[in-house]
Amino acid sequence: MEILFVSHKYPPATGGMEKQSYELIEGMRTYATVRKIVYTGEESYFHFFRKLNGRILAMIHRYPKIGVVHFNDGLIAAFSLWHVGYSHLRRVVTLHGLDVVFPLKIYQRFIFPRFNRYDRIIAVSKATATAAIERGIQAKKVSVILNGIDHQLMPETSVVEWKKIQHKYQLPVEKKILITLGRPVKRKGFSWFIREVLPLLPDDFYLIMAGPYFGEVQPIEKRLSRFPRRWRELYMLFMGYSSDQAALRDLISNPAYSSRVKHVGKLPSAELAILLSHAEAFLMPNIRVEGDMEGFGLVCLEASACGTMVLAAALEGITDAIQHLKNGIQIESENANAWSLAIQELQQDKVLQQRHGFRTYTLTHFSWEKMVREYATLFKELIV
Repeated sequence: MEILFVSHKYPPATGGMEKQSYELIEGMRTYATVRKIVYTGEESYFHFFRKLNGRILAMIHRYPKIGVVHFNDGLIAAFSLWHVGYSHLRRVVTLHGLDVVFPLKIYQRFIFPRFNRYDRIIAVSKATATAAIERGIQAKKVSVILNGIDHQLMPETSVVEWKKIQHKYQLPVEKKILITLGRPVKRKGFSWFIREVLPLLPDDFYLIMAGPYFGEVQPIEKRLSRFPRRWRELYMLFMGYSSDQAALRDLISNPAYSSRVKHVGKLPSAELAILLSHAEAFLMPNIRVEGDMEGFGLVCLEASACGTMVLAAALEGITDAIQHLKNGIQIESENANAWSLAIQELQQDKVLQQRHGFRTYTLTHFSWEKMVREYATLFKELIV
């Protein structure tokens, strides 16, 4: 079995989709001969997509045993709908959340339904699969394969290392630490949580935010401010821009919140593991945003693998990652009182007992090896 993987989400870029793409391609080498065309940042996106059809044709000419072409997200699959010269091969697409719900009428009416031309659609969660079927994808073509998790992630409980982190980032010593992680896009609910939930919590709770963040207004923000609101929002969604960043910046600098929240930016993985291991809880307070959705919620699993108690919104693909009272706690999205109550009910003795069990559940049910094995099985079924 020989597979050609095509992806524009790949290291050295970082993120959940990049990680999934890398693990899938490298892991598949156990089951098949792997060929790949991936974006590595050495050229512009424009040139990568413009040359893609020719590169695929060159690859299948050079390696005539290729039987399946896999596109790792909806964007690259959308462009490839107009490719020529390899429709005789089996073609498979993996869909993430935004791939399905992107709120451009021409995409929803004329492009996304054409995904039925592909031989199989893989959704990263049940919620993503449901959304795809609701928008016209044939149910018989849809399979759900959940993302995996790196089993090398583990609790880092060294008190000495924790004190170093506290000193380096000037974190409060006698506070109960809550953590959020990820790009500040609106669906993540970061600004909503600070504005609506944090004031309801006792003063001994302190929120630490980690992930990409600019404390100063960036030139791109000034340029985008000149766009009509609708086009600005579409651009932010399409490019994965930090659409909640301006709101976060205002809240973090507001004296009403500044003493209770701190953004430490993007952390090295070793420091992040220490921070997660010493936190009271990891939070994923997602909210509904029209035209966007959380495809899976990989960051929840990464936090759980570090032994952190995970509190997550019972919303969209997150519910495939976090099973209530099995590897975390689901809370009603945008219910500030429910979030406040759940956080305050975290009793240290009980949490310590649950953490081990929740982490074990996560590692038992999610792995990159399991994900790759399910992809390999699907590819073999298509070729036979």
